[in-house]
Amino acid sequence: MTTQLPPDIAKKAIKGLSYLAHPLRLRILEAMDIFGALSVSAIAKAVREEQVIVSQSLKKLREADLVKAKRRGLFVYYAIQEEYPASIFTCIRKLFGYMTDNFYFLADDYKAPLPHDYTTMVANRIKLFANYDKFRILEFLTLFNESNVTDISRGIDCSQVKVSQYLKRLKDDGFVTAKREGRFIYYAITQGVHKTAVQCIHKRYASLTDKADF
Repeated sequence: MTTQLPPDIAKKAIKGLSYLAHPLRLRILEAMDIFGALSVSAIAKAVREEQVIVSQSLKKLREADLVKAKRRGLFVYYAIQEEYPASIFTCIRKLFGYMTDNFYFLADDYKAPLPHDYTTMVANRIKLFANYDKFRILEFLTLFNESNVTDISRGIDCSQVKVSQYLKRLKDDGFVTAKREGRFIYYAITQGVHKTAVQCIHKRYASLTDKADF
């Protein structure tokens, strides 16, 4: 990571994150990431949920362009449409591996279902920062380390009052720390799903030859 994402790319990333911030949707996407294209019945079996509820979630994921559908004979199969949610799962698995010492999750090509309580925690944590200005603040702190409100406000083109309000919420949620030095308070991002998501989205964007494919 060397520069901030263009605003339109950041907004698209936030839209995707907002749809990932739901435990069942996250598990549905996880099943597709592991097993590839699946029918509704196969997804329902994988996530242990009723087909009608899975169908409702798939409809929302299709509306967000995160999932595509293709008919094969009598059945419709669903698969991940955008590549960057799949790359986020790679990062989430690695974070789980570091947190729990399950080192096989650290391998790039390792795919296995994560515990439901972990995916629920991840979805709920994502929900707390799936907001454009919050994401920009976390991105800025990931890029530039400790910064004060003035620098952050200037860096993300947002008023100091608004930045201060968001920093308080981010601090309360454990996403940033605050340290006073003289007249200024300096903020730093903590480790966790939030920082992993920022880094993962940047990695996905940097890997694209045609940035319009994000």
